[in-house]
Amino acid sequence: MKKLISAAFIGFSVFASAQISLAGKANVLIPTSSASWKNFKTAATNAVEQKGKNITGFNVGLSLKIDLPTALYLMPEIYYTNFSNEVTVQNDANSEQTTIKAKNSRVDIPVLVGVNVLGDLLSAYAGPVGSFNLAKSDNFDNFIQKVDAKEFTVGYQLGVQSEIKKVILSARYEGAFSKDQRKFINNVAGSNQEIDYDNRSSLFLLGLGYKF
Repeated sequence: MKKLISAAFIGFSVFASAQISLAGKANVLIPTSSASWKNFKTAATNAVEQKGKNITGFNVGLSLKIDLPTALYLMPEIYYTNFSNEVTVQNDANSEQTTIKAKNSRVDIPVLVGVNVLGDLLSAYAGPVGSFNLAKSDNFDNFIQKVDAKEFTVGYQLGVQSEIKKVILSARYEGAFSKDQRKFINNVAGSNQEIDYDNRSSLFLLGLGYKF
């Protein structure tokens, strides 16, 4: 019991002496993964097997930096994130082309541990990120999304940032531990087109922030 109380007291003392700062941040998201779109079931001969087109996205949010008594710091964050991948396919029902998008609209919560390399001028960080999916099923002409993205996924981030007075510049990479797999089906009677999307999302983020 005494050891537990001592540990709690030490932990409280560390955080009581820590410096805490809050910042608003925004990032440009550049998807770097090669998503695949495949049509395994079609009434015509226009089978699809493409990599798809990554669409640059963005995120905005808040970042809390807790400077610990050493060169280390803890940085929990929360963001609204949006990006997508798209493909254009031939529609069996009417011979027209349809552009289908796999949209990613989500809330991201990274919990990062960093180390000050050159004080506030340069630091590096890494840690897990939990993502809560906000996207709903979408319709694209005659195609309906039948299999949605997972409600919750876990990935990781690593990066560097530089604080120049109140301005924060950053660059980071995000990878995923699980795949994003969805299915789009042509709902017109007589058509049996099924377009499958398969991706292990990875992103490169370039950010700008302001420390309050």
